[in-house]
Amino acid sequence: METILSVSNLTKKFGYLTAVKDLSFTIEKGNVYGILGPNGSGKSTTLGIILNVVNRTSGEFSWFNGNTSTHEALKKVGAIIERPNFYPYMTAIQNLKLVCKIKEVPETKIQEKLELVGLWERKDSKFRTYSLGMKQRLAIASALLNDPEILILDEPTNGLDPQGIHQIREIIKKIAGQGTTILLASHLLDEVEKVCSHVVILRKGEKLYSGPVDSMLASHGFFELRTADMEKLQALLEKNASFGKIIKENGTLTAFLKEEMNAEELNKMLFDKGMVLSHLVKRKESLEEQFLTLTKNN
Repeated sequence: METILSVSNLTKKFGYLTAVKDLSFTIEKGNVYGILGPNGSGKSTTLGIILNVVNRTSGEFSWFNGNTSTHEALKKVGAIIERPNFYPYMTAIQNLKLVCKIKEVPETKIQEKLELVGLWERKDSKFRTYSLGMKQRLAIASALLNDPEILILDEPTNGLDPQGIHQIREIIKKIAGQGTTILLASHLLDEVEKVCSHVVILRKGEKLYSGPVDSMLASHGFFELRTADMEKLQALLEKNASFGKIIKENGTLTAFLKEEMNAEELNKMLFDKGMVLSHLVKRKESLEEQFLTLTKNN
């Protein structure tokens, strides 16, 4: 696969504060990447460094397999890292025409991009009449005018109402569906789970995990179990090497797996030992539970 961005041992210090510490990850073409972490974890600083607006303290990064200079590479990048900033008294079309002049791209793309973000109907409305969600959508249209190979978004749904959040997420999925690589910074697990294929998790500037969202932890899931003799059940499971943590609450035993096992195997194994289950459900840990496990242990 083509590598769009490669980051190696990136570090940024502001005086005695280390905002980003020895960070490495790569971004491959055609995926949606989330940089996930609480506020202050170094997400925006990382984006600032790769976009050449923040100077790095040490480490390296290279765009497009390192074949082009950062200045040239950034012409193939669309980014929104600040609040959308357009002329309030100008219409959407007028603002985008200005962007085309600055980016030296033809104005022929304007209609296509406004339609993509659902603003073509409001093309002649002044920017100041737009809601926050519409302003954000116009910013996305603006960032797409040069048909970038990668779109970078910093907290794209910040401050929006539920409808605005939904609209932005649907637009991101649509853009990704057209083959554009996307990198977005977010502190919202929900956002990453719904929109991203890959995730880089940061805490205090350090990477805790990077890779596909669906294999964030080698989590084999857990069973929820009930039977007439809960003590005997617990004793049996504690002796079994396939199980790790076992929690008993509200009359239900939750047994976490250390290796793969399906419900049928467990049911048969317990039945052979004379145990009949009245309740047996296998579940997978949610991204939230995995995220909390990751950040708690560090």
